[in-house]
Amino acid sequence: MHNLSLTQLAAGLRSKQFSSLELTQSFLNRINSYQQLNAYVTVSSELALQQAEAADRRLASGDATPLTGIPLAQKDIFCTQGIKTSCGSKMLDNFIAPYNATVIDHFNQAGAVMLGKLNMDEFAMGSSNETSFYGPSLNPWATDCVPGGSSGGSAVAVAARLAAAATGTDTGGSIRQPAAHCGITGLKPTYGRVSRYGMIAYASSLDQGGPMARSAEDAALLMQVMAGFDSKDSTSVDQSVPDYSASLNDSLQGLKIGLPKEFFSSDLDSRMASTLLAAVDEYRKLGAEVVEVSMPTLALAIPAYYVIASAECSSNLSRFDGVRFGYRCHSPADLTDLYTRSRGEGFGSEVKRRILMGTYALSAGYYDAYYLKAQQVRRLISEDFKRALNEVDVLMGPVTPSPAFKIGEKTGDPVQMYLSDIYTIAINLAGLPALALPAGFIDDKPVGLQVIGNYFSEAKLLNIGHRYQQVTDWHLQQPHGFE
Repeated sequence: MHNLSLTQLAAGLRSKQFSSLELTQSFLNRINSYQQLNAYVTVSSELALQQAEAADRRLASGDATPLTGIPLAQKDIFCTQGIKTSCGSKMLDNFIAPYNATVIDHFNQAGAVMLGKLNMDEFAMGSSNETSFYGPSLNPWATDCVPGGSSGGSAVAVAARLAAAATGTDTGGSIRQPAAHCGITGLKPTYGRVSRYGMIAYASSLDQGGPMARSAEDAALLMQVMAGFDSKDSTSVDQSVPDYSASLNDSLQGLKIGLPKEFFSSDLDSRMASTLLAAVDEYRKLGAEVVEVSMPTLALAIPAYYVIASAECSSNLSRFDGVRFGYRCHSPADLTDLYTRSRGEGFGSEVKRRILMGTYALSAGYYDAYYLKAQQVRRLISEDFKRALNEVDVLMGPVTPSPAFKIGEKTGDPVQMYLSDIYTIAINLAGLPALALPAGFIDDKPVGLQVIGNYFSEAKLLNIGHRYQQVTDWHLQQPHGFE
């Protein structure tokens, strides 16, 4: 059962080939069998079985949605009432959320089963899942390699069939990068398409939740539940939600694809370039036209992103002070000691680094030189994308500069770690949607193709991904030992 797609699972539940309770227990057994992957922070077995029983009753009554009774898992950044929501941090290791994030409510209303909460880089700050307080998740394709981050646990759970699908969040590539490293499909939606209410903030103008699944077809079903306006989120966009599954099989005849020459420069590993260009050739066979485009400001994306994201994280994480909730130091001498030690002991080194960078960038005398300048560069990057997407329908390129790297390989060099997101962060700065698709292997490790669209073109991106997956089988490959 664990190898079936969401559509196949839904059909099996409706035809009574198996019950949601049987399906859920099957996934719980797999989670228990593969604990060494460290994909889960919390396994909510009791809740999952209760939800499965309720789903079976709902299925029997004929009042079911496509996801009713299907076992999913949530990134541990979405507040879940009565369940620990840690954000991968010691700071929130004891935090039991008193309410549900809107995304969690949507899945509950759809009748989905929640298997548990998934491991992640601390407060979503990382590209490898190595900053997690609970230790890194392991890439099932090569367990000595990182799964990518920050949604590493989500990617591992889907790739190793420890959940039928999962949620992730993407601030600078945190859905797409782990999806590429683990050989699954991940969609970063348009900023404002999915509610951020109850999603613990890292960088508020960049964070966006999205689906992580084995295929574009499965991602469309998840997106149908996740998307929509939310009055509780001031950044949510009040725009109707299309049927994401309805256009999956639309023809790609005449589709115009742009390849940014900055993505395919000499900096990209030649094997990566060859693998991705072979994927682009499949689109030519499907009737697409491919042209080269230029986006000269892409080179400025990393410095602009790390100023803006760090500044916003400095502000957002100021609430974790040891007073109201979360970690509190033992026997503080006074209020200053309480603040200082609680934050010093509760946050990991990468989070502290970004708070310090952000506080510096926002400080008097440096605001104009760094933060304001970064926002101006952000506008230039957005204009570059606007010009390019006026010439073509979508852009294509790499998700990552290389396949998954070894655990510990880049932890001593933060700049090299930041460069892992060189092909993804510009999309977040512009607020655009982008899809990561499995497109091949290098040294037996997955490689991802990135497809970037215009605002609110998620349905088109899923269509482009689905048509590719109809003529290739990269998304069907499974890591050895986790079949």
